Amino acid sequence: MARIHARRKGKAGSKRPSTKTPPRWVRYKKNEVEELVVKLAKEGNSTSKIGLILRDQFGIPSVKNMTGKDISEIMKDNNLYPEIPEDLLNLLKQTVNLREHLRTNKKDYTSKRGLELLESKIRRLGKYYDRKGILPGWRYDPKQAKLIVQR
Repeated sequence: MARIHARRKGKAGSKRPSTKTPPRWVRYKKNEVEELVVKLAKEGNSTSKIGLILRDQFGIPSVKNMTGKDISEIMKDNNLYPEIPEDLLNLLKQTVNLREHLRTNKKDYTSKRGLELLESKIRRLGKYYDRKGILPGWRYDPKQAKLIVQR
């Protein structure tokens, strides 16, 4: 699959475990993994950060293989899932930082083009979340994005 705004193919990234069952060397049980996810979420970690912590520090290769649920599902069950999804929030942070950069560097046309591409990604993602009912009636507004990121 090719990238949206580039002429190259995206092949980089970590690979998922090959088996669907939890490995024998993992010594954690299903409820212990869920408790770890809840504890890390209460500390303010995002879903991807929780997955990295569980993989690197606790040796849990896949939460879904262990519990049968995603990290986000566990967070939703315990009312810890943020109101704005993580991928959209990361894009909003990028646009806020890029607008701040463009405020001081008005002639940086490459960054202006990057901002246009970022905002189109945000609009596409917003339409997707609107269709799915996750963020009903949500529209991208740069001023609103700045307020959301500052929270």
